[in-house]
Amino acid sequence: CRSFKKDFYVMDSYGRKKRGKNMGKGSIKLIANNKKAYFDYFVDDKFECGISLAGTEVKSLRMGKCSIKESFIQIDRGEVFVWGMHISPYEKGNIFNKDPLRTRKLLLHQYEIRKIAAKIAEKGYTLVPLKVYFKGSLVKVEIGIAKGKKLYDKRQDIAKKDQKREAEREFKVKNL
Repeated sequence: CRSFKKDFYVMDSYGRKKRGKNMGKGSIKLIANNKKAYFDYFVDDKFECGISLAGTEVKSLRMGKCSIKESFIQIDRGEVFVWGMHISPYEKGNIFNKDPLRTRKLLLHQYEIRKIAAKIAEKGYTLVPLKVYFKGSLVKVEIGIAKGKKLYDKRQDIAKKDQKREAEREFKVKNL
């Protein structure tokens, strides 16, 4: 009896789709990405942390039903929690489904929490979730220590993106 493995797509370290046969321990499958965080904040440090979830929430994440656009992270009594992270209820979960917007605990080492808390104590710094992804069979959240951008910083970023897009368009036209 031969077993056939299904083909699926895996996200590589650059965020590109890559065709994979099976998921190894180090393979990463992106679930949600917070592009707005990069537009609104300067991200200084990044941390990878685990997240405490119920079984039906993991099944819903496997289907890709997660949003971290409106979410934020707080440290409360030496523990890190994510607020406002929306995980849609699993269709077949009935009574086992949890509240989609409940607070969820992030799993970090104590020394990492102390390091983050010291950095956030400085004026202007905050914690934002950047990505939610599977690393092997585990759900991981990438969080970043960030400082808010001013309006003129955002305008400069938009101008840079427009220049880059225009240069790529001109290069494309020249090569045709």
